Amino acid sequence: MRRTLIRYKTKPEASDRNAALIAAVFAELKAAKPDGVRYLSLRLEDDTFIHIVETDAEDGTSPIPKLAAFAAFQDGIRDRCAEPPLVRAVGIVGNYRMFNEP
Repeated sequence: MRRTLIRYKTKPEASDRNAALIAAVFAELKAAKPDGVRYLSLRLEDDTFIHIVETDAEDGTSPIPKLAAFAAFQDGIRDRCAEPPLVRAVGIVGNYRMFNEP
C-alpha cells in the first residue's frame, strides 16, 4: 500500500475551474468504481488544493491517471497554479475513520 500527498496553490481566477475539473474526476471514479484506490481532495480557503491518494499497489500504480477526466484535469494544471504541485509519499501518524487501516 502506498499513500501520496499532492499540494499546490491555484491562481484565484483558476480555482473554481480547478475544483470543477477535480469534481469530474470524482464523478468518473464513482461511475468506474476501480478497485485498489482511495482518493481525497481538499480545497483550503486560500485556494491551496491537497490530494491524498492511497493505492493498494506497493509500487503506487493507480487507475486514476487512466481516467479521461484526470487527463482533462492534468491539461493546463501548471497554468492554473500559483505554486506548482509538490508530490510526497506520506505515512499515517493517527487515523480515525479517514482511511482504511493497514
